[in-house]
Amino acid sequence: MAGRLAGKVCVITGGSGGIGTATGRLFAAEGATVVLVDLDAARLHAAVAEIAAGSAVSAQVADVSDEAAMQAVIADTVARHGRLDVLFCNAGIEGRIAPIAETTVADFDRVMAVNVRGVFLGLKHALPVMQRQGGGSIIITSSVAGFKGGAYLAPYAASKHAVVGLMRSAVLESGSSGVRINTIHPSPIETRMMRAIESGRAPGAEAAAKQMITTRIPAGRYGTPDEVAATALFLASDDSRYCTGGRYSVDGGMTAG
Repeated sequence: MAGRLAGKVCVITGGSGGIGTATGRLFAAEGATVVLVDLDAARLHAAVAEIAAGSAVSAQVADVSDEAAMQAVIADTVARHGRLDVLFCNAGIEGRIAPIAETTVADFDRVMAVNVRGVFLGLKHALPVMQRQGGGSIIITSSVAGFKGGAYLAPYAASKHAVVGLMRSAVLESGSSGVRINTIHPSPIETRMMRAIESGRAPGAEAAAKQMITTRIPAGRYGTPDEVAATALFLASDDSRYCTGGRYSVDGGMTAG
């Protein structure tokens, strides 16, 4: 039986992170040709090695905030595989954990460059390809911080709101081209990023920080990368063929109240 992504070519940025690797593994298992993109070459090649047994997974080292690099990712993917069906704009950083008054312009700009410009460049260079071929799916990782503020994480929260605006604008521009664009909004997920946030919030008391954060999640726990990947699979597959402009929470009920 063919997988849900059989014959599809999928690019995943932030490919060496927890969500990116889990999604690459799932997409490959569902029959996709997967290109993992990340700036950290060592971690990226380790992610490919973890996934690649018997699957079509490759690595491309690139800085998503650099236009020439992102343009090359899209162009090289099409040159090698003939098309681009799915772009998962998943690369993101949390930035420095600090009050606004102690956040430097450099801190702010760094988060915006990766989290917002990276998505903008993905849209800019993938949309024309998908429109020419008559369809595709672009998935953007936002966050529960894309619905509300985040104390000591203002640049991050601002960036995750911003990508919703990019998504909605791209949907209106895409019209009936067959290209679908949606955002995913995870709660805290068991990844390196959350370890950094816990440490930034309470240095030396990370377990207490995690417990405090967990009390705000009705499900009573952090999510897993695989749970986010499952939502990305739905949005990448033809099961979501009439879904565009949506904001999909994977948050254990965190934004319900």
